[in-house]
Amino acid sequence: MKLDRNGELKPDGAEAWMARRSDEFARLCPFSPSAADETMLAQALYPDAPQADPMIGRFESAYVGYAAQGQFRAEGSSGGLVSWVAAELLRSGLVDGIAHVGAVDAPGDGEPFFRYRISRSPEEVCRDAKSRYYPVEMSGVLSMIRAVPGRYAVVGVPCFIKAIQLLRREDPVVRERVVFTLGLFCGHMKSARMVESFAYQAGVRVEDVRQLDFRVKDPRRPANWYTVQFTLRDGRTLRHDWFHLAEGDWGSGFFQNAACNYCDDVVAETADISFGDAWVEPYSSDGQGTNVMVVRSARLRELVDRAVAEQRLRLESVDAGFVQRTQAAGFRQRREGLAYRLTWRRRGIRPRKRVPPSASSLGFRRKLVYRMRAAITAWSRRLYRLANTVRLPGLYVRWAHAATALYHAIAYSRGWIGRGLDRIGLRDETVRE
Repeated sequence: MKLDRNGELKPDGAEAWMARRSDEFARLCPFSPSAADETMLAQALYPDAPQADPMIGRFESAYVGYAAQGQFRAEGSSGGLVSWVAAELLRSGLVDGIAHVGAVDAPGDGEPFFRYRISRSPEEVCRDAKSRYYPVEMSGVLSMIRAVPGRYAVVGVPCFIKAIQLLRREDPVVRERVVFTLGLFCGHMKSARMVESFAYQAGVRVEDVRQLDFRVKDPRRPANWYTVQFTLRDGRTLRHDWFHLAEGDWGSGFFQNAACNYCDDVVAETADISFGDAWVEPYSSDGQGTNVMVVRSARLRELVDRAVAEQRLRLESVDAGFVQRTQAAGFRQRREGLAYRLTWRRRGIRPRKRVPPSASSLGFRRKLVYRMRAAITAWSRRLYRLANTVRLPGLYVRWAHAATALYHAIAYSRGWIGRGLDRIGLRDETVRE
């Protein structure tokens, strides 16, 4: 896998290999029409799960809360539960290694800022306890898992976890050695160009950045007020609030991977346990961070319940409806929005999804929101590339601010723009973003 001119990872290999089409490969790709879907995989993985929900899949139990033990919560982006579970699996001897994304210590020219690695101690896990909004791929750690015997857990976003589960079906070595999967709720993936744009808007060259933290935690501010921090090669650190950045509204779609428009899994339905941010009040205002967690493995439910009894975790049981509310915008984009996008005229492969194509339930305003997001995704690539070619990065930033302003007017306005759009749609539409 290599970064292309848009900062997105694409397959790279010999022409003969790239031209080859095999049934086996088709069964491994999480977006292939030939692959089992998330519902089929979950039924096979968790046949005895006592609960099932059309949005969050099959599960044992769900919780909201945080890690009360050590510095997991303080050092993580949210409530610290992802790192706590990963570290606890190592500490209890259930696994020998955790495959997860970590920062590259000193990225050189053209090197990525983050990549998958395998941690073999709780301390190594905690060192990389942060959110990484950056393109990564798993070939290196999969090679290590195949080469080094042991039991492993893999951490990833929904499509990565689905790919692992598909691979476990085909590869007996991976099936034996990957014994747990930890999923991360996901809105969509970003390209490497987002980091470059953030750096430019913060007044630094991306070549001068040694490390970056996408979500610096400040307990005095709401958890959903994101701040990015750049650590420069000369030792200086700079911070910039996301809401001042052109791409600061995540849902607007800047630098989004095209495949993400055709994903219907928000909560990693095929993972043994999955985690997200509790984006509902009062949790979203708590600057210390709070997770929502869905447990599908009976063995992991026992591990979690024991830690709650020992007061190492502070958790409250919640139902599927609560989990849905914490990710409401993501579910709209990947269910309601996906159904509409599947009606668009397309060239090439049309994905087979669990959501049937439909546009009948949407008014004009909602359709325009989804069209605007798709346009921002496509044009952010083109205009960023053009701005770089003519060496005028400010050209892209000015366009991005204008596009965001138009998107917000369409999506959120309750004034004359919103009323006009609702009249065109022949009915009122609640502003739900």
